[in-house]
Amino acid sequence: MCTMSYTIRNVRVEDLVLLQTIGRQTFTETFAAVNSAENLAQYLEQSFSNVKLNAELTNTASAFYFAEDDGHVIGYLKLNVGKAQTELKDEHALEIERIYVLRQYHGKEVGQLLYEKAIEVAGQMGKTYVWLGVWEENKRAIQFYTKNGFVAFDKHIFKLGDEEQTDIMMRLALNS
Repeated sequence: MCTMSYTIRNVRVEDLVLLQTIGRQTFTETFAAVNSAENLAQYLEQSFSNVKLNAELTNTASAFYFAEDDGHVIGYLKLNVGKAQTELKDEHALEIERIYVLRQYHGKEVGQLLYEKAIEVAGQMGKTYVWLGVWEENKRAIQFYTKNGFVAFDKHIFKLGDEEQTDIMMRLALNS
């Protein structure tokens, strides 16, 4: 499929409901089969509440981007810098907190397009590296990031409801 029909655009505060919808749907598609319904529901309620998303959308140290196919949102990207970073909070780094794509668009280069947007933003901001955390059981994502040059450098705990899961922290040095 040709990626020319996909567009990337900034997510605005008035897109909150769209962001909430795509966020909940893609997270559920990705993780429902391997997590309890209770833990998933708790995470979705906390992470995609109107209050939390509004705070994230209005935080100048975070940015969201939608991937669209003919005007329909099919995936999204969340980036953090400075104090908005979830873990490192390094001024020289940009964190990719989320890249999620609707299951029907997996393998159609939407994730790659969102990833390239993240690298473009990091370059424009003069960052020296990009980092992220990915669940150790999410082999598809680990393979994607490894293919794009990321290397594991640490681990951290991610809470999903009452369950602690291990994320592999990965980084990519940028050419300056």
